[in-house]
Amino acid sequence: MLTSQKYQVTTVTVNTLLTRVETDNIAIPDIQRPFVWGKTKVRNLIDSLYRGYPTGYLIAWKNPNVGLKDGTISSGKKILIDGQQRVTALTAAVLGHSVINKEYKKESIKIAFKPTTEEFEVQNPAIMKDVSWIPDISLILHGGNIIRAISEYQEKNPNADERQVQDSMQNLLDIQSKTLGLIDLEADLNIDAVCIIFERVNSAGVRLSQADFAMSKIATYGDFGSRLRKLVEYFCKLAVAPEFYPTLINTDKDFTQSPYIEKIKWLKNENDDLFDPSYSDLIRIAFTSEFERGKMGDLVSLLSGRNFETKKFEEEIQKATFERLEKSLLRVVNEDSFKKFLMIIRSTGFIVPKMIKSAYALNFAYITYLKLRERGVKQHDIGQFVGKWFVMSLLTGRYSSSNETKFDSDIKKIADDHQSYLKHIEATELSVAFWDVALVSELEKSNPSNPFLSIFFASQVKENDMGFLSTGISVMNMIGTMGDVHHIFPKAYIKKTLNSKKDYNQIANLVYTQTEINNAIKDKPPFEYFGELSEQCKGGTPKYGGITDINTLKKNMHQNCIPESVFNMSIEQYHDFLKERRVLMAKKIKNYYQNL
Repeated sequence: MLTSQKYQVTTVTVNTLLTRVETDNIAIPDIQRPFVWGKTKVRNLIDSLYRGYPTGYLIAWKNPNVGLKDGTISSGKKILIDGQQRVTALTAAVLGHSVINKEYKKESIKIAFKPTTEEFEVQNPAIMKDVSWIPDISLILHGGNIIRAISEYQEKNPNADERQVQDSMQNLLDIQSKTLGLIDLEADLNIDAVCIIFERVNSAGVRLSQADFAMSKIATYGDFGSRLRKLVEYFCKLAVAPEFYPTLINTDKDFTQSPYIEKIKWLKNENDDLFDPSYSDLIRIAFTSEFERGKMGDLVSLLSGRNFETKKFEEEIQKATFERLEKSLLRVVNEDSFKKFLMIIRSTGFIVPKMIKSAYALNFAYITYLKLRERGVKQHDIGQFVGKWFVMSLLTGRYSSSNETKFDSDIKKIADDHQSYLKHIEATELSVAFWDVALVSELEKSNPSNPFLSIFFASQVKENDMGFLSTGISVMNMIGTMGDVHHIFPKAYIKKTLNSKKDYNQIANLVYTQTEINNAIKDKPPFEYFGELSEQCKGGTPKYGGITDINTLKKNMHQNCIPESVFNMSIEQYHDFLKERRVLMAKKIKNYYQNL
C-alpha cells in the first residue's frame, strides 16, 4: 500500500525545471528517444503555458543513494520517466536547443509569436518575411532583453498598439514562471508501484515496460551508460533499416568514435528480417543470458547497485553490473552469434517473421543459444537443442503467460543440465495425451494466426513439401512470395451453406498453394475439382498445376495431410473432413518435432 512518504506532488516552474535539466539534476533518460512530437505539438504546448492551460504531470523517480568505497554516500539523481517529450519540447522552444528527430538527425524547432494577436506558430519562410511576427521566442526567453525586444518590435511595427505589445511580451516572458505539476517518486518504490503510478497519471494511456526503466538506468550512468544505451538503440535501428548506417556515421561522432561501432557495423549490409529485436528484446536477452535471472526488475535493481542480501545500494555492485551487461550485450550483437542463431531457427522451418507467433519464445531461444555457447557446448549440439527448445515452447505456449517467471526458472535449470531438463518437460508436457488429444483439439481453432498452423507449415518447410497440387514449387517458396493460403473447401463454397467464420476459417481447411491454382479452383467443391484432377491424371486437359498421374497426386495430398476421402466430399462431409485432417496434421507435427 502506497503512503504519502513514497512520493510528493509539487509544482515546478518552467525556468527551474530547465535549469535542473541543464545542470543534470534531473536526467532525461531517452526512454522515448528520438523526439517524436510534431512541431505543431510543440507550438500547442507553448500556447497552453502562455494561456495558463493545464499541461499534465511530469514524473521523476529518484535513483537510490549509492555507498562508495570510501564509506561516503553518493546522492542519486532524479530520472524523468514521464514528460520527456514535453521537457525536450521546452528545451527546443525556450532554450533554442536542437532535437534528434525520427531520422536521428539534429533539427531546430523555432516557435514564432505575434504580439498583436497573441498567436504562436511554427517558424516558416512567410513568418520570417513578416515583421509583425517575432520569429524565434527563444531569443527572448533565453537570456534576451525584453525592453530592447519591445523597442525593436515597435520600430518595425509603428502602428501596433504599444500597450498591447508590452503586455503580450511580458506574458511571453512569464512563460518561464508558469508551473508544471511534478510527481517526485522516492527511490525505494518498487517498479510495479512506479508502473501503476505512471499508467494512472499518463493521459495518453502509455505503458512502460520494465525494460524502459532498465534503459533509463543505463542512459543516466554517465558517458559509459549513454554509449551503452546507444549500442542497444542503434543495433535495433540498423537491424530494421541498414540504410540508416551513413546517417549514424554522419550524425553521432561520439558513438562512431567508440569501439561499439565496429561491433554493429556488419548490419549495414544485412537485410535478414527474420529477427529484428526491439531494445526490450535485446536488454532481456543480454540480462537473462548473463545473470541467469528472468525478472527485469532485478536488472533495474542491480543497475542501481542493489545488494539483495543487505538491501543496500553499493557502488561496486553497480559498476560490476554495468561491466557484465556490456560484456553480454556485445555477445548478443556479435555477428557470428546472431547469424548462427538465425540459421538454427531457419533449420526448424521458421523462415519468415510472420510464422513466429511468440517473441518471448524467440528471445529465450537466443538466450539458450548464448548460454550453451558460453559453456562450450559444441555448435552441432547447440543447434539441435535450441531448435527443439524453440519449437517445444511454441507447442506448449510456454511463454504465453508469466514469461518472466518462466525465464527465471528455465535459465537456471538449463544452465545446470539442459538435456535432462528438456527430457523432463517432454515427458510431462508432450505426452501421448498431448499429441493424440490436446494438439488435435488445438487444431480445431478457426483463427488463421493460430501458432499451431505456423508449426504445421514449418514442418512442411522442414520436409521440403510441395504446395497443394504443385509439383515444382515448395511450401518454403510459397511462404515467401509465390503462393496463397488456400481453403481446401473454398470459402465462397462454404459460405453458401455455412456463413460463420468459425466454419470457413478452420485452420484444418488451410493449405499453401500457387495463386493460379487457387484461381482455377475458385468456389468449386472438392468432389468437382478433384474429379477434374482425376481426369487430368488420365491425360485430360490440365487445369491444376503439373500433376499428371494419380501417384503424384496422392503423394502431394499426403504431404499436405489431406485424406483421400476428400475426392467425393461436398459440404455435407465438411466437418468429417476437418476431423480427419486434424489427426493427420497432428501426426505430421509430432513426427516433425521428434525428428528435429
